[in-house]
Amino acid sequence: MSSRTNPRVAVLKGGFSAERAVSLVTGAECAAALRDEGFDVVEIDAQSDLCADLAAAKPDVVFNALHGRWGEDGCVQGLLEWLKIPYTHSGVMASAIAMDKIRSKDIYRRAGLPVADDVLVSREAASSTHPMAPPYVVKPYNEGSSVGVYIVAEGADSPAKLSAEMPDQVMVETFVPGREMTVSVLGDRALTVTDIVTNGWYDYDAKYSTGGSTHVVPADIPAQIFDLCLEHALTAHQALGCRGLSRTDFRWDDSKGADGLIVLETNTQPGMTPTSLSPEQAAHCGMSFGALVRWLVEDASCCR
Repeated sequence: MSSRTNPRVAVLKGGFSAERAVSLVTGAECAAALRDEGFDVVEIDAQSDLCADLAAAKPDVVFNALHGRWGEDGCVQGLLEWLKIPYTHSGVMASAIAMDKIRSKDIYRRAGLPVADDVLVSREAASSTHPMAPPYVVKPYNEGSSVGVYIVAEGADSPAKLSAEMPDQVMVETFVPGREMTVSVLGDRALTVTDIVTNGWYDYDAKYSTGGSTHVVPADIPAQIFDLCLEHALTAHQALGCRGLSRTDFRWDDSKGADGLIVLETNTQPGMTPTSLSPEQAAHCGMSFGALVRWLVEDASCCR
């Protein structure tokens, strides 16, 4: 962090991924809050001239508000390391591994975390035959925000008919029934558990549309499951090597008790929109949105 009275923060937003629209909202929200906290803020839509934009802005620190590929998978983190500009959230390695659902689940398994069975297959194979017995989920192995998720129901005669926009390889994962829950980790502290209530699948619209879901904070669940969620989220954060803020998502089949709790994935740059989960959890723990973004900026560094 610079010794300037008002450090200059470049908020990176937008970008090229399927989550561009969400990132633009996240970036605008974070930029406004940082200005309220007294920082000198410049907003940058991360396009092909990002290096030139950063050189012109001369920031003391970058607040990474990008979501999805190129912004959340280690690419922009590597650029910022090269330019020696301190940045928020996780570093190159943790970002790349967390975005790759196959590799991150391998690390979860080694750390003793419960995960669903999965297999990596070609898009053509997933469209032509059942890669595993239904019910199962088909999704990109390197996207977030439930982009491109297909659910094949139990007893389905036909496999999923995947769109041409899906990647050449997709992850097929055993469908886990039950409740959708999540835990944010800030630094070395798991904040709380949110129970996400929707009328159906927690898809892109449910995540980002006003009224798309209801967040019960803290979750009204048995203490054993609550504590396990906190413990598993912190373990995932540390096993992946995350820094700053992360959010780990769960499914819980309450008919199976503790055996029904499954870790889905870890987000190294959780959304920071009006309907986002991590700011709600921070607020529940007594941290305002402004205090949260300030904490992230003050935590920023290179070599993360």
